[in-house]
Amino acid sequence: MFSLITSICLPVMAANSSSPESDETIQLDTLEVLGTAQEELKQAPGVSIITAEDIKKSPPANDIADLLRKQPGVNLTGNSGSGARGNNRQIDIRGMGPENTLILVDGKPVSSKNAVRYGWRGDRDTRGDTNWVPVDQIERVEILRGPAAARYGSGAAGGVVNIITKSTTTEHHGSLTAYQNFPQHKKEGASKRIDFGLSGPLAETLSYRVYGNFNKTDKDDLGINKNHTVGNFITAGREGVRNKDINGLLKWQFTPEQSLEFTAGFSRQGNIYAGDSMNNTASAALQAKREPWIGHETNIMYRQNFAITHRGEWEKLSSMSFFQYEKTRNKRLEEGLAGGPEGSINSDVFRTIELRDLTAHSEVSVPFYIGFDQVLTVGGEWNEQKMDDPFSNTQTTTEGGSVAGISGTNRSTKSSATISSLFIENNMEPFAGTIITPGLRYDHHTVTGSNWSPSLNVSQELTDTLTLKAGIARAYKAPNLYQTNPNYLLYSRGNGCWNGGGSCYLMGNKNLKAETSVNKELGIEYKKDDWVAGITWFRNDYKNKIEAGQNIVGIASGGTGSYVDSDIFKWSNVPKAVVEGFEGNLTIPLHDRLKWSNNFTYMIQSKNKTTGDPLSIIPKYTINSTLDWQTTEALSLQTTATWYGKQKPPKLDYQGKPVGRDGQRQIAPYILIGFSGSYELSKNLRLTAGVNNVFDKRLYREGNSKDAGAYTYNEPGRTYFTSITASF
Repeated sequence: MFSLITSICLPVMAANSSSPESDETIQLDTLEVLGTAQEELKQAPGVSIITAEDIKKSPPANDIADLLRKQPGVNLTGNSGSGARGNNRQIDIRGMGPENTLILVDGKPVSSKNAVRYGWRGDRDTRGDTNWVPVDQIERVEILRGPAAARYGSGAAGGVVNIITKSTTTEHHGSLTAYQNFPQHKKEGASKRIDFGLSGPLAETLSYRVYGNFNKTDKDDLGINKNHTVGNFITAGREGVRNKDINGLLKWQFTPEQSLEFTAGFSRQGNIYAGDSMNNTASAALQAKREPWIGHETNIMYRQNFAITHRGEWEKLSSMSFFQYEKTRNKRLEEGLAGGPEGSINSDVFRTIELRDLTAHSEVSVPFYIGFDQVLTVGGEWNEQKMDDPFSNTQTTTEGGSVAGISGTNRSTKSSATISSLFIENNMEPFAGTIITPGLRYDHHTVTGSNWSPSLNVSQELTDTLTLKAGIARAYKAPNLYQTNPNYLLYSRGNGCWNGGGSCYLMGNKNLKAETSVNKELGIEYKKDDWVAGITWFRNDYKNKIEAGQNIVGIASGGTGSYVDSDIFKWSNVPKAVVEGFEGNLTIPLHDRLKWSNNFTYMIQSKNKTTGDPLSIIPKYTINSTLDWQTTEALSLQTTATWYGKQKPPKLDYQGKPVGRDGQRQIAPYILIGFSGSYELSKNLRLTAGVNNVFDKRLYREGNSKDAGAYTYNEPGRTYFTSITASF
């Protein structure tokens, strides 16, 4: 692939190297003046950065999602608007849902959540992919929203979260951090973690970095939502989790301009079961199967990753290439695949879903001058996913009748897909203060075919302090391996079927189209000294969103009893959806040592244009405010406040019928306030302590959205925390 990209760039290089005297209009000496398209896009209005300093002052209990949710346009939601698995909250950017958030670690994709079975209403029993790196080993986190994220290809329609880890160092350094929190309410799970990092030189051109981590968050007590549940089944609180991570990086700087990095890591995430199920079925038989496992691990995710990365600065260009192998083993108890028991424990047998992900990526950037400064980037990417799932394709067709084209038993357990991509970007400055960045990405998916993603971003300095920024891009998401697999069959005796008819099947569909979204944003930013203010309008016009089909595509033949001749539905493309809103930020330097930072998000609309329902349950508005006071060189204090607006549930249940009175309930606006302080006891010892949710505002999960409205998750109450870091 690298040779292919290099061959594409050769004409440009040759034009420069053949005879400089013969063509004075072409120059290659402006790299210091103008950056690459990727660097420029990090200045777009829909981009936020969380630094290691931010993490140090406000350490999360376990997952960096707690910090990400305080950025504009970012929320935590379940995987869909159904509210199922509501306490497994993941990153949701601009209301596009967790499936449209792409997680990267050091610029490389993380796909472990794709090894979790995809449910009838778009639900996955997963915490997502934001907790594979110990928080104290993170150098920074880049959050890209809107058009800036489209360059990353499939899965980035909402945005991208790029977790950058701490690199090697030229001197020996190490750190050890211990963290623990103390919930005021004993029914809420406490967290504790220990992580370490070591780095330094091994030889003149060889250096290393290694980190490790162990953390544990206890589950909430079984009765935490008692007296807050609709119906006769007590919904579960938050699951606990046990994390173990070890990761190593070896860097060989074999010339001043060329380096090779070798990375290897192993992680284990095991849940501590709290009693949750997908549909909150009150069946005594199902509860009997769940109860023995409460407090034990019912699901363990093992992730292995290996990567080799080359970075080069050549005489006339720069390059970056990597190859990554990622293997995820999702070991979990067998689950039901039909009706109310779907997603519930139905066996004491563990099975393992195995996902292998291979990614090869290469890009070359060439600075040149033709009329004005330009930096051209050309690249390619190849990604292959192979999954072996031994139990999700085991739904039989005895009761509902046989389905044409697939076997009733012993169907293949394997599925795969490959995406091959090429992209080209050009960052140029035609006039002083005017930056124009066009781009084009081509993706070919082995099932859905080809997709073109053009983009255009513009930055215009209006004055020395005022900049206008705009962008438009066509983002793209390929269907997942469950949605395209005809062997993946779900069954319902009627309650789960659209329009509530008789029994039905939902099956995979190889004829699906890729989801696409035309993402637009327009923002204006003011910067003077340490003052920063900006506001951005964004709109995503979403097409071909994939959901459980609403049109009968066939009738199963045979069947037993009253379930003869079941309807057949397939995963289908929803014609149109739209997300629109405003984001803003305001930073005020109150004093040399006192800074007040604010941001807000206001959602104008987020809806499926066919049903009118929101794509996910998120607040109407969110306001984040942080007062940061560096009182002395050693002591820093911080106050944070987050105000969430009302949250509306879907109007229709999963049968397409209006939800009942309980299902119409909205969550009223509420505010969370926290205090923290960090003190440098010495050059090598730091103590941090604080309290979250000072005024003890709590929410309780009452069920899925059909019965509980927007009350589909637990918001924990007042919690104290402390951490100590020793370093050398």
